[in-house]
Amino acid sequence: MVNDVFTFLVGGKAGEGVKKAGSVAAHIFSSLGRHIFQMDDYMSLIRGGHNFSIVSTSKRWISSQYMNADLVVNFDKRSCDSHANDLAENAIMVYNSDELESKEGIGIPLSSEAKEYPMKELMYGVGAVAILSSVIGFKKEEMNQIIKNEYPRGIENNIEFADKIYNLVRDKCWNKFPLEKGDKERKIITGNESISMGAITAGLNVYYGYPMTPASSILHFLASQAENFGLAVVHAESELAVINLAIGASFTGAKTMVGTSGGGFALMTEGLSLAGMIEAPVLIILSQRPGPATGLPTYTEQGELLFTLTAGHGDFLRIVASPGTIEEAFYLSAEMLDLVWKFQTPGILLTEKHLSECSMTVEIDPNQAKWAQPRMHTKGSYRRYLDTKDGISPMLFPPSKEIIKWNSHEHDFDGITTENADITIKMHDKRNKKFNSLVSYLKKQKTVNIRRGEYSTNIFTYGSSYMSVLEALSHNNLKPTVIQPIYLNPLPIWELEEFKDQDNIVVEQSVSGQFTSLLKEKAKLRVKASIKQYDGRPFDPIRLSHKIKEVLK
Repeated sequence: MVNDVFTFLVGGKAGEGVKKAGSVAAHIFSSLGRHIFQMDDYMSLIRGGHNFSIVSTSKRWISSQYMNADLVVNFDKRSCDSHANDLAENAIMVYNSDELESKEGIGIPLSSEAKEYPMKELMYGVGAVAILSSVIGFKKEEMNQIIKNEYPRGIENNIEFADKIYNLVRDKCWNKFPLEKGDKERKIITGNESISMGAITAGLNVYYGYPMTPASSILHFLASQAENFGLAVVHAESELAVINLAIGASFTGAKTMVGTSGGGFALMTEGLSLAGMIEAPVLIILSQRPGPATGLPTYTEQGELLFTLTAGHGDFLRIVASPGTIEEAFYLSAEMLDLVWKFQTPGILLTEKHLSECSMTVEIDPNQAKWAQPRMHTKGSYRRYLDTKDGISPMLFPPSKEIIKWNSHEHDFDGITTENADITIKMHDKRNKKFNSLVSYLKKQKTVNIRRGEYSTNIFTYGSSYMSVLEALSHNNLKPTVIQPIYLNPLPIWELEEFKDQDNIVVEQSVSGQFTSLLKEKAKLRVKASIKQYDGRPFDPIRLSHKIKEVLK
């Protein structure tokens, strides 16, 4: 184990219970009061291929998976070959001896032991949990209780099979990696669950989605919670329908959110401009994956930053923010829902597959989340686009005796279509006031995370790369100042002024260095070096720490 981090990796084909085995391992570690970080790597296949789940755990807060695993369980030859170089010092590899005649490590006849059970391939995941339980010295009774809770179908068969595998491993490496207990048990959630719960806490009423990895699980999670929270959750026929339905729902006063990835967001851009013109408060969750086109549908990247900042035609305010951790995703989604209603404009919460689908132990206080509340019309005749000092017009929703007119054409203060030059100028100016109003508001809010260090060189990063950077620095005990802008439009340059003439390193997942370009253009930062990774995989903290150390020298 490195730095008190124990890592468990399980690999096999899609349909063999790999992801579930990783999730159960995470719950075992959490039950010991330890922190966890789980990442699932899977191909765009329903069956076959190669999937793996990796769970790292520590008594301290941990913010990344480690690819060098202490215990590796492989269900097939492809997994053994894929993870031959992912072994930490003194690691144990357990493999399916029915798939391989001989291999370094410990052979367990998983296929032979599983063949007498229904759904035999799904038994492999139960076997992986049994292997882990034996290796960390987890008592068999404790393991069986976990299996009862996590594998409720075929409980007797699952426990019988787990006991057999547990005994086979116990004779060879029982309690090889005893894990100390941590301070307390914590909840484990994914980034998409965190985003969803934050929005619910802020008063979400309606969610529209068309499935697109890695945003799809938002639709699934909110659908599962719809009855509990009085939500309307709609699986629409396309992304075009999603954005237009969302705008229509916001007209009625419903707090509305949509979710997608890059290709779906590209289809939404005309609707985004519609929201900008009619000043419709809609929150869009954009979870990035590698492009262009279909790219790598189940992997991660940060290649859509500049597209997001300028998406849609015409001049209008787009609020863009990106969470750096799964905990922050909860509070930021609530804050963004509040902001789009405060300023009556579309907002985009920009994240990536890595944050969306990874799991962490978290401590969240719902009482600290924002509640979305628009400025409401109270008296006198109603003008939808009333010109105000800050550009924000009071809202009114049907049913009402007043005329409420939202208009996609240029319009006057009542929403009546116009082509008059003077009125056009006034309406542009009216909408543009909201930018300065937003900046004034954000100057009183937390817009940047800054972790002060001891070096003269700083590290800039954003989104899920922030978690990778923090873990990399912890691994090598490096202490530069780390700056993570939460808001990307408007970029909080008032917070970044002090770093302008200092040496700065940028860490991001974009081949063209989009975040670097943004910092140079908007904040006028001097960038000493950019550390980039764009293979679809998140940073590994050990490798990243070496790259950072080289640049710091």
